[in-house]
Amino acid sequence: MTKQITDFQLVAKQDFGKSVLLQLRSETPLPDIQPGQFAQVRVDGSPTTYLRRPISIHNVDFQQNEITLLVQKVGEGTRHLAASNVGDLVNMVLPLGNGFTLPEKGENALLVGGGIGIAPLYYFAKVLNDKGVKPTLLLGGKTETDLLRLADYQQLGATFVTTEDGSLGEKGIVTMHSVCQQRQFDKIYVCGPKRMMKAVAKLAAERGVWCEVSLENLMACGLGACLCCVEDTVDGNVCVCKEGPVFNTRRLKW
Repeated sequence: MTKQITDFQLVAKQDFGKSVLLQLRSETPLPDIQPGQFAQVRVDGSPTTYLRRPISIHNVDFQQNEITLLVQKVGEGTRHLAASNVGDLVNMVLPLGNGFTLPEKGENALLVGGGIGIAPLYYFAKVLNDKGVKPTLLLGGKTETDLLRLADYQQLGATFVTTEDGSLGEKGIVTMHSVCQQRQFDKIYVCGPKRMMKAVAKLAAERGVWCEVSLENLMACGLGACLCCVEDTVDGNVCVCKEGPVFNTRRLKW
């Protein structure tokens, strides 16, 4: 698959407090991008940030040559990136890794996101809509403020919400939600905290349901060279950035 190292111009941003939405435009046509793939983003101007940061691709507009990133401010690199101003140039290597396996038309697909793990599910749901598949989405957070762009997700499929404090939707964690307990799905896709992904994977395994998860191991190079994102699988140790970040849970030693 073709990869690019490209300068994007920041054309719009929306700050959500803990996270920021960055809309970035390239002067050159975008390569093919699969839902679930990611970009390695260079952070300029930060004296303590030497490596690119891996960021999930939140949305793609091929007509406008635009990529949207939903970035959580978790460290110096992402905070510096989030402070970028409209008009700034942001250099990215993309697309990297392997994305989600698309369900067949007619299959019931459940997309489960926790916290910032909802980021890659927006583009995924959008692609599914374009292919005539209407997914069900289950989005979870600790509190209401963790659930970003909820109205936009609701346009792409039946969207359910759970919060640990009960401030929005059903109270509890995603596996406790009634849509998980009462409905059967052909395929389940998950991105979020590892503990949450393991819980959903266990529920899927108990029901014999096919399941994919998007891992968020620490990454440096994004190309499989530095070995810092290695995950132990039934096939041995593999680099998440190269063979993932999306894995069928049957491959993982969970």
